Amino acid sequence: RTCVGCGRRAPKDELMRFVARDGALVPGATDPGRGAYTCRRLSCFERAASRSGFNRTLRRTVRVDRDLARLYTAL
Repeated sequence: RTCVGCGRRAPKDELMRFVARDGALVPGATDPGRGAYTCRRLSCFERAASRSGFNRTLRRTVRVDRDLARLYTAL
């Protein structure tokens, strides 16, 4: 798996997985379908969001809610 923020390759258990659901980005560790992964660092999430990394990886336009950043501060 590859982080869409920094490009680092890592095992699945070291990354957070997101999926597109109803046009919005949501955490989805076990959800079916195409997923986008980020490292467990807030900077990787912010970089992926600002550079359209989630849109490119998921192959669709998704709304990225900035409240998802709380997932990184809870770690």
